[in-house]
Amino acid sequence: MGLTSQSTGAGVLENKLTIVKSTPVDKVIALAGNPNVGKSTVFNSLTGLNQHTGNWPGKTVTNAQGRYKHKDKNFIMVDIPGTYSLMANSVEEEVARDFVCFGQPDATVVVTDATCLERNLNLVLQTLEITNKVVVCVNLIDEAERKKIKIDYNKLSKHLGVPVIPTNARSNKGLDKLMDAVYEISTKETTSHPIKITYDDIVEEAIKMIQPKIETIAGEKINSRWVALKLLDNDGALLESLNNFLGFNLLDDNELAELVDMAKKHLLNNGIGQNQLRDKIVTRLVKIAEEICQSVITFENKQYDHLDRKIDKILTSRVFGIPVMLAMLGVIFWITITGANYPSQMLSTLFFWIEERLTDFFVWAKAPKWLHGLLVTGAYRTLAWVVSVMLPPMAIFFPLFTLLEDLGYLPRVAFNLDNFFKKACAHGKQSLTMCMGFGCNAAGVIGCRIIDSPRERLIATITNNFVPCNGRFPTLIAIITMFFVGNFAGFSQSVLSTLFLTGVILLGIVMTLLVSKLLSKTILKGLPSSFALELPPYRKPQIGRIIVRSIFDRTLFVLGRAVSVAIPAGFVIWIMANIYVGEQSLLSLCAGFLDPFARLIGLDGYILMAFILGFPANEIVVPIIIMSYMSSESMMELENLNQLKQLLVDNGWTWVTALCVMLFSLMHWPCSTTCLTIRKETQSWKWTLVSFLVPTLSGIVICFIVANLARLLALV
Repeated sequence: MGLTSQSTGAGVLENKLTIVKSTPVDKVIALAGNPNVGKSTVFNSLTGLNQHTGNWPGKTVTNAQGRYKHKDKNFIMVDIPGTYSLMANSVEEEVARDFVCFGQPDATVVVTDATCLERNLNLVLQTLEITNKVVVCVNLIDEAERKKIKIDYNKLSKHLGVPVIPTNARSNKGLDKLMDAVYEISTKETTSHPIKITYDDIVEEAIKMIQPKIETIAGEKINSRWVALKLLDNDGALLESLNNFLGFNLLDDNELAELVDMAKKHLLNNGIGQNQLRDKIVTRLVKIAEEICQSVITFENKQYDHLDRKIDKILTSRVFGIPVMLAMLGVIFWITITGANYPSQMLSTLFFWIEERLTDFFVWAKAPKWLHGLLVTGAYRTLAWVVSVMLPPMAIFFPLFTLLEDLGYLPRVAFNLDNFFKKACAHGKQSLTMCMGFGCNAAGVIGCRIIDSPRERLIATITNNFVPCNGRFPTLIAIITMFFVGNFAGFSQSVLSTLFLTGVILLGIVMTLLVSKLLSKTILKGLPSSFALELPPYRKPQIGRIIVRSIFDRTLFVLGRAVSVAIPAGFVIWIMANIYVGEQSLLSLCAGFLDPFARLIGLDGYILMAFILGFPANEIVVPIIIMSYMSSESMMELENLNQLKQLLVDNGWTWVTALCVMLFSLMHWPCSTTCLTIRKETQSWKWTLVSFLVPTLSGIVICFIVANLARLLALV
């Protein structure tokens, strides 16, 4: 099995439908399905491609492609976005609809969930109205067996008139039979005869009025009956895609336009307007799905989802939902904080041992001192610091986060927070992207793709930086430990640190909501859009896949970006610390220039310069502060927090300074990696600048208020 992939963008129709066949015999297979039915898992299991899967809706927002070879035939598998219906209501549903309708795949595999088949059949029936080249994959049969749900797959196949294959994609069960069916359908070895869906007499009469003319104009390019129904439904976005596919506007034909008007009048004269027509279409599909399922599904246990509902009564209740969520967040942070210390120290020891060997090499080579400083104590030391501080927390946090995804808990988080985001005129799914920001804000920005509304997607992107990423955790934790819980020791100190950190994060969430509300009332005016959030069943997590996906899809991806900016940052930091103007280094001169403003917001010039130089990676802020205070030529690390606290106090730090540094760390510009990601996602330098300024101005205002309020209280 070979594999390659390119993800195509969700914004342009041409990109949605572009599939490049490497040879004339390649077969293009579309993988369609409702969100959360395991469609991407089927795709991954077949192609071996590292396409990330997650147990929450709206995961796939681009068309990922992978190759699979079966019976000496090459197949290009296309994982299209999850959709509940081909009557699209969002960007991702439009991508799915347009590919199924106009992408001309050689076969479409509609993946369904064996535990809620009736709901999934709606999409199956809509697909069968367009094409007869369909294979139905009934996935998650292991969960159906566990819940004692029995399905007669042969009978279901007879009802639908197309192959129906049961699978458990997680364990590769049934996938060979699935590809056998795909092979036969795509190579026309088997001809299917899908169920004919008919509507009430008035609707059928209207369809017959225009269908023959469509056949004459469009020929066999597309199903004329389905097109007739869509012309009556008057879905503007769909008709635009249809015209792009055909290469001309159907309604430019005057005779067809007159027939469509006549058919619509016929419907109106019989009390069927556009809304009523769509209701009749949906109602008919739902009724057919219900009738089919009544004859093919047997529930041995009527209370098969009783346990899930009992758990949800706690996790999504108004009383316990938020406290449980906060407690779980606190546990994750505690595990991350406690667990990251030891590997971080080991990596630091390793990297600085390598630095000593590099120094020995430069001495042996009799290299100039400035070259050693630039390359070793500048670039390499910065790189070593970023990796040793950033990698362990990510390697712990991302698997824990992915575990919550796999369990199905993250949609419950969105459910709990949906009302808060709705009041902020933002989208409920923003809570999911916010959670991703705890690991890395760049990953959180990428996650904003799951939000349908462009306005609400921008709000989520701009405010994502208010939740601290793992790069800011070391600074926050060190300050909390030194200035606020330093009188405690051992387990008590780690628990108090976690509670204090959770409080800081709650402030970040509050700021996210407040700024979202402000943006929605000013530069991004609009009302919050509604969305249907499916609460998936709780599932046994796949520990192996969780580790692999979280390490390769997230940890190494984010680390790679951070490393790419850490090296040039190391050059800049070393140059500023080692080039002198008179008796002062460039770093000291810049710090002196910024000092008056910095003191207004509770900081000093060196602290503000550390944040500026830490733009490439937040992890290096504290080392730059140490280097500045000690007038060192390179970044330094002290042996313990007691020494660090003494250094800070000697340079004028008080608890107010510590608090303002924490607040500014929480609310300041995104790092360079996140800024580049925002630019790529929004395709706009304007919105990148807004995303830079909004948290920065918020941090300046909050720190100014706190610092000057503390000064006033001190005077009193």
